[in-house]
Amino acid sequence: QVQLVESGGGLAQSGGSLRLSCAASGSIFTRNIMRWYRQPPGKQREWVALITWDGSTNYADSVKGRFTISRDNAKNMVFLQMNSLKPEDTAVYYCYARAGSTDYWGQGTQVTVSS
Repeated sequence: QVQLVESGGGLAQSGGSLRLSCAASGSIFTRNIMRWYRQPPGKQREWVALITWDGSTNYADSVKGRFTISRDNAKNMVFLQMNSLKPEDTAVYYCYARAGSTDYWGQGTQVTVSS
């Protein structure tokens, strides 16, 4: 049973923009903190941004001021607007949530930024 599904990745030029979406099952999404992570090629997975149920946000220093996380609680969706993209943003991006004692990850979506 699929719980988190990302979409919206692709190829962008340096300075460009992409918007990622994550569709979540209600049992995971409702009243839960939603997070985005990414895994650059050859590197460990790293946290990117989070948003609480009531819309409070926090960002990794590397994306602060360029990325915006948001959510639509009526549609069980979370988004990541990525602006001013850099080649170092190239990674597989994952949607994540923890519900109870279980970690949920999406399958990931590839973002490639060319210089």
